[in-house]
This record gives sequence, C-alpha cells and structure tokens, in this order.
Amino acid sequence: MTLTEKILARAAGKAQVTAGDNIWVNADVLMTHDVCGPGTIGVFKREFGKDAKVWDRQRVVIIPDHYIFTADSKSNRNVDILRDFAREQQLPYFYDVIDDANGNWKFDATKGLLKKQYGSNYAGVCHAALPQKGHTRPGEILFGTDSHTCMAGAFNEFATGIGNTDAGFVLGTGKLLIKVPETMRFRFEGRLQPGVMAKDIILHIIGEIGFDGATYRAMQFDGPGVASLSMDDRMTIANMAIEAGGKNGIFPFDARTAEYIESRTRLNGTKQKYEPVEADADQKFIYETVINLDKLEPTVACHPDPGQRKKVTEMADVKLDRAYIGSCTGGKTSDFVEFARIVRGRRVSIDTFGVPATPEIVHDLQTTRWGDQTIWDILVGSGVQMTENAGCAACLGGPVDTFGRMNTPMKCISATNRNFPGRMGHKESQVFLASPATVAASAVAGRVADPREYSN
Repeated sequence: MTLTEKILARAAGKAQVTAGDNIWVNADVLMTHDVCGPGTIGVFKREFGKDAKVWDRQRVVIIPDHYIFTADSKSNRNVDILRDFAREQQLPYFYDVIDDANGNWKFDATKGLLKKQYGSNYAGVCHAALPQKGHTRPGEILFGTDSHTCMAGAFNEFATGIGNTDAGFVLGTGKLLIKVPETMRFRFEGRLQPGVMAKDIILHIIGEIGFDGATYRAMQFDGPGVASLSMDDRMTIANMAIEAGGKNGIFPFDARTAEYIESRTRLNGTKQKYEPVEADADQKFIYETVINLDKLEPTVACHPDPGQRKKVTEMADVKLDRAYIGSCTGGKTSDFVEFARIVRGRRVSIDTFGVPATPEIVHDLQTTRWGDQTIWDILVGSGVQMTENAGCAACLGGPVDTFGRMNTPMKCISATNRNFPGRMGHKESQVFLASPATVAASAVAGRVADPREYSN
C-alpha cells in the first residue's frame, strides 16, 4: 500500500485497502475556522440537536484566521459565534482573537492595520498554526473545513479539506465515509540550486500535470531529494496539492519530521504519541515521475490558474503594480528570511505587502537579527509594508478594508497559493504566483524578475 492507503486502512480498522474502496474512517482531528465554522456548527446543531455534544472535545481545533482584521461587522460576528460554541462545548483548543472568553470581537480601524490587535491565545493562519501548536502528527487523519488543509501532509498524515456538512457530521460522530484515492508518485532527486525554492517545485509539478491533473488523487512526494527539504519546504509543496485537484499531498516520515513533531507537542502539551507509516515495497501508483530538483528554475504561475506555468526568464517584460508575501504557503519565517536576503540594502519599487502567517512568525522576524538589524527592520527599511496582524489577509480577498487587498484592477506577484479571477480582490486583477525569492526580486525590479540576479 501507499502512504495514503496505509493511513486510511489503519483509520478504518482494516488490514488492506485499495484505491476506489469506500471506507468509514475515524478522525483524529477536526479543524474549522471563522469562514466555515459557523456553518459547520449550524449543521451540527440541526442534525444532532441544539444540546448535542461534540464527539471528542480534545480532537476539535477551532482557529479564527480569515476575515479577522476588518471592521466588517458580520466578519467580526463570525468569531463571536465560534467563541460561544467553544464555551458551550468546553473546547480546550479554541485559539481566540481576544482573551476575554465572554467578550465580543471588534476590530478597531482607528488603530490602523499595522499594529497588532489580538490577544495572547490568537494563533494566526490555521494551516501554519496547526503544526506550530502541536496538532499535526504522523499517521493520523486530519479533516479541516478549508481546501488547503492538505498542507499537513508534510507531516506524514492524511490531511484533506471537507465541506460544512461533512464537518458537522464529523463533529457529532468522529467518522467520515471516504473513497480511497489513487496515488500519484513524485520522486525527488538532487537538491535545489540557489535562488530556487520549494514553491518552484510545486509550481513546476502543477505546470506538468495541469490544475486538474491530480483530481481526487493522493500526491505522494518521496525520493532521496526529500532529505534536503525543510519542514517549511514540505509544507509549501503539500499545501498546493489541492491546486492540482489533489485529495491530499503526503511526505514520508523521517528524522526531520520527528524532531519537529516532538518539539511542538511537548511545547504545547498536546498528544505526543504517534505512529508514522512507511509505504510498502510493492505499492502501486496511477502515475509516476521523477523531479530533478537541481534542474529546476524560478517559476511563475500566470493568471488565471496555477497550471499556467512559465519560467521567470520568459517573463521579464511583465510589469507589475503590487507584490505580496504572506499566507500559509508563503508567510513562514523561512519565506520572509529569503525575501529579506533579496531586498537587504535595496528598495522595493512597487507597493509591497507582508503578512506573517502566525504571531510566532511575527516574533521570529522582530527578534532574529541579521547584523545590526532584525529581519523585520530589514523588510520595513526596504519599503515593505509589514503588518503584525498575522492572518490570511488578502490571500482570500476579504472585505474592502482588508490589508493588501486589490480594490482596483492591477497586476500582483504573490507568494500565496491561488490566483483565479477575484481571488485577491478585484475580479479584473491578475495574480502571478511565485516563490518568496521571486516575489522579492520582482518587488525591487517592478517587473517579474529572476532572484538569481539579486543574490546578497
């Protein structure tokens, strides 16, 4: 069996499963957020009763993160609905925006968008927060009401996005009916060259197979090249499995995975026991290919979908209006460090917005020094507009007052993960997806630029 099949078989209590089987699996964690949480709660109460209790309080994680730092009253109210439910159900893993369990969330626009407006328990973007807070473990099943839940596949688990109805059912039963997906294998060999990042790997892959090339399939990333990839790299790649239509993305377990998981579960007091899976020698794939990492170049996904791949060297004549670094895919500490490496000692020439994925990343950037400056100071000094309000921000558009949102037609190069029309705001805008390094070089040049020409 493949990695995905092994996890699903275990969760179904079966010795063996095959692609195409329909099986009931036990969930290890259910995650929801402010966009889908109220709907999920509504389904749960409608189907199980207004006084029903969730199947396991320890396995429900609620992380408000999408439309948080906005004066839009309905968006603010969504967070209050989550708080009411968490209090009613006595859920230990609700990462509230405010510290008052009986309070109400209201964003204060008069304080501006740059200085933080959240309490001590706020966690930021759910997909980055889940591993940071110790909720991702090898061999487990993670369901989340967000398509990029597949990011947790970096940790050798089956992680996939589900809708509100399915999530409401899981809240009540802890189970879900799943069709075992076929598995596509992407074997990594070699290692990335300077100026090339994990984002370039996944953009290359999606360009090869198309934005629907992995529809309802597991994307298994393995091979000797994986050893050279950090956990941040693996998260970036697994995150965008959905951009090829994938059911999930998954990596093998190794010492790097173990080090991350064990440190995070100890730090947060979450469940430390886990059981990783290893693929069988005779595993069967619907598709196999080898990705030579050392041959990859900086890559861009052009409007209007991630399958529109071009090399950066083919796009030097594309002028830009905006640059953006942030989101679960491109807002990690290592992403900002690479961005800072390019812009250090330079100035951006177009409006450039930076949104760290989590408060922990804000802290990292404000305390990690490079010479006599912090990474945060380097970014701000180069002209990047950095906000301390970690969250999804303009990655999903949001209300018109969302930080970095495109409210007029423009061309933006972004380290985010999705670029269909209207994704980051105005429906006539164009979003070019690229690595943090390419976004940084392009922000300096004012056009799509090769980061290999801006090394420091």
